[in-house]
Amino acid sequence: MNQETDSRSFGHSRGPIVSSEHLSRNAQELSEFEFGMIISNHAFSRWMVRCMTATGFPELGALDVLVLHSVNHRERAKRQADICLVLNVEDTHTVTYALKKLAKLGLVVGEKSGKETFFRTTQEGRTACQRYAEIREACLVDSLASLGIGREDMHQIAGVLRAMSGLYDQAARAAASL
Repeated sequence: MNQETDSRSFGHSRGPIVSSEHLSRNAQELSEFEFGMIISNHAFSRWMVRCMTATGFPELGALDVLVLHSVNHRERAKRQADICLVLNVEDTHTVTYALKKLAKLGLVVGEKSGKETFFRTTQEGRTACQRYAEIREACLVDSLASLGIGREDMHQIAGVLRAMSGLYDQAARAAASL
């Protein structure tokens, strides 16, 4: 196999890898970014579910895991509205369902305060989060070092992703008014 054939077989001369090239001829890099987000989102969701399964909770889906970690964050009780805001979840009923599921498993507990319910992790919930962190450290964090991406690089990538989420939210608002 010659070098030209070799590079074509691995997609080097085909251009960017996209899943929706038909959406824009002028912003193919955006389509490439979106495809990266799509496959990253699915990989991240699969990772969360598998990691939580390894902690002993195979019945939890990706949103359930996110809600559990959000409730556990900083060891402070949280309102459902705050959890939705932090996770950027518009469909509050999905978080309601996740909280009920987590409560049924004994991982969180809701405490009424006036008209509000505040959720906090139980000891079993905190233990599950700690075990998740240990598995994450062993399976993911150590592997990250092999990519050669430093802490400052990760910080910048995270900032770009947050900024892009703002652009997509703004575009969603604009599209909703059409």
